[in-house]
Amino acid sequence: MSELTRQKLDNCKEIEKENGEYDQDHPRRLMPELIRLFYTRGWFPGSGGAMSIRRGDEIYITPSGVQKERVESPDLFVTRLDGTLVSQPPVTRGLKMSSCSHAIMNIYQCGDVGAVIHTHSKAAVMITLLYPGTEFRMTHQQEIRCVKHFITGQGYKFREEIVVPIVENGEEEKDIAGIIQVAMKDYPDTSAVLIRRHGIYIWGKNWQQMKMMAEAYDYLFDLALKMKLHGLDPAKKPTVPSGAYIPKEYKIDQSTGKISDFRPCLIL
Repeated sequence: MSELTRQKLDNCKEIEKENGEYDQDHPRRLMPELIRLFYTRGWFPGSGGAMSIRRGDEIYITPSGVQKERVESPDLFVTRLDGTLVSQPPVTRGLKMSSCSHAIMNIYQCGDVGAVIHTHSKAAVMITLLYPGTEFRMTHQQEIRCVKHFITGQGYKFREEIVVPIVENGEEEKDIAGIIQVAMKDYPDTSAVLIRRHGIYIWGKNWQQMKMMAEAYDYLFDLALKMKLHGLDPAKKPTVPSGAYIPKEYKIDQSTGKISDFRPCLIL
C-alpha cells in the first residue's frame, strides 16, 4: 500500500472521543453488545451474518470474516448512503467491510430504515426448505403483533397474516443484493426477506424495532416448524370450538365456526 493511499485511509477514520466513551445507544457501543447477544442464540455461526445501524447520515456496518462474538467497537466500518467511506478499522487489523454490505445498502435505499440484521438462523433456513414456493405465511399467533408493517410502522394484529418473501440463494452475498431489493418492491409492507438455504434479512426504522422483529420472526419460524410436525398449517385460520369463551369483539360465522370479523365492543 502506497503512503498516499495509507494517508487517505487514515484521513477517513472517525475521530474518537478523547475519553473513548460513547452514549449507550451509539452504534460503536451498542452493536458489539447486540452481536454477542445474537451470537449466543445461534444466529451468527462461524463468521456468518451481519448487522448495521444508521445514526444520522452515517451507516455502521460489521466487518467481514470476523468471529462475531469478538467484534469490538474499532472493528466497525462507517459509510454514507452514497457509498462514501467515513471511517474504517485501523489498517493493521486487516479487516474488510462485510460481504453483506451490498444487500444492506440496497435495503437502506428502499425506505425509512434505521437498522438491518442478516442472520443464519436455523429456523429461518428450515422454513425455506419446508416452503418450496416464494412466500411464508402465518396468522392467528400472538407474537405476530411484534412484527411491524413497514409502510405504516404499526404492529400486525393477531388475526392478520404476515407474508415473508423467499428468494433464491447465490454463490456470493453480492449476488443476492439485487433480488432482495426486487422482493422489497414486490412486497413493500414486509420487514424481512428469507434467502433459501441461507438465512434472513430483517430491517426496522430503528435498532429497537429491528431487534424486536428479529426475535419475533425467529419465534414464529420455530413455532411454524413445530406446527408442521403435528400436521398444522400456520396460515390456516382457526376454528372456534362450540361453547368457547371469546372476546366480545369477535364475530363468529355460525356455519363454519370460524372468526369471520370483529364487531364493535362496548366497554362498560
